[in-house]
Amino acid sequence: MILTTTPNIEGRTVAAYLGIVTGEAIMGANLFRDLFAGIRDIVGGRSAAYEKELRRARETAMEELKAAALSLGADAVIGIDIDYEVLGEKNGMLMVSVSGTAVRLG
Repeated sequence: MILTTTPNIEGRTVAAYLGIVTGEAIMGANLFRDLFAGIRDIVGGRSAAYEKELRRARETAMEELKAAALSLGADAVIGIDIDYEVLGEKNGMLMVSVSGTAVRLG
């Protein structure tokens, strides 16, 4: 399956637009507490553990998006948007949300 942030795929035509698909992943408050407790891995102002968890959340959201597209019979998702939101009473959770348009290519 082709996943892209672009509105089209060079050299391919869209035969059918199948609908908007989404995927979400939420990182909870305990994760943040654990990450900041182990902040010793910071190098050059970057936390490898924090980046790893963000990457894992983004990959989980993308897999959900892909599964939703497959269930519609799509072979690509175009116009993908990736969004990060802080949630919760004390901003203790992070949501990674992805959305795009499922299409069948010609």
